[in-house]
Amino acid sequence: MMTGHPIKQAFILGAGMGSRMRPLTDALPKPLVPLHGRPLIDHVIDRLKAVGVEKIIVNVHYLADQLEAHLQTHKDIKVIISDERDTLLDTGGGLIKARPYLDDAPFFIHNSDSVWLEEEGAEQSNLSRLSNAFEAEKMESLLLLANRHTSLGYDGKGDFLLNEDGTLKRRSDKNETDYVFAGVSIACPSFLNGAPGGPFSLNHLWNQAISNNKLYGIKHQGLWMHVGTPEALIEAEVKSLGVP
Repeated sequence: MMTGHPIKQAFILGAGMGSRMRPLTDALPKPLVPLHGRPLIDHVIDRLKAVGVEKIIVNVHYLADQLEAHLQTHKDIKVIISDERDTLLDTGGGLIKARPYLDDAPFFIHNSDSVWLEEEGAEQSNLSRLSNAFEAEKMESLLLLANRHTSLGYDGKGDFLLNEDGTLKRRSDKNETDYVFAGVSIACPSFLNGAPGGPFSLNHLWNQAISNNKLYGIKHQGLWMHVGTPEALIEAEVKSLGVP
């Protein structure tokens, strides 16, 4: 069963320190690091607008004035700043602080540096597929998952086990799994129930949803790129230009 309702709002994680991207982030917040001459976050915003998102909330902390000033140049979408200048709240805490700006409806959660190429000839974009697969009556959150074996710049052991019914489980510390979180998900407001106060990771909420059997995933189609370092950014630019 499809929801049949396009998702109109998104929370973009823009507050991180970007430590692994230094020296590019010595004087620039990571969301403003350029990819093909445009800030990473602009590629994310374009992708969200293309699937009908009308309002985005972006949290800011590191070099916040720069990021806020840049976001004010986006006149064709409603932009709300969730200010974490005083205290960096991590991914989960940042989402809780931004909650008052979100309507009581499902929303995208999108990393500001998530980069991918859509599958050539695909009928739908990955965000459209994610939106169409989301069922609010049974899911607290739906994650986009990339195949770690075919992804660019990722050398970890994977994040989740994907069951036949689409539900997710964590891999054990001793094992590996095929799937890594691709940096974007959809969540219901109920996903935030029981969240702790202060700084905490989204992993806490994912684990809570797993315990409720309400964390789901779908497979990314195309080439996902883990852009965590300056070297990975260069590789991503080369790949996405079609240069061998």
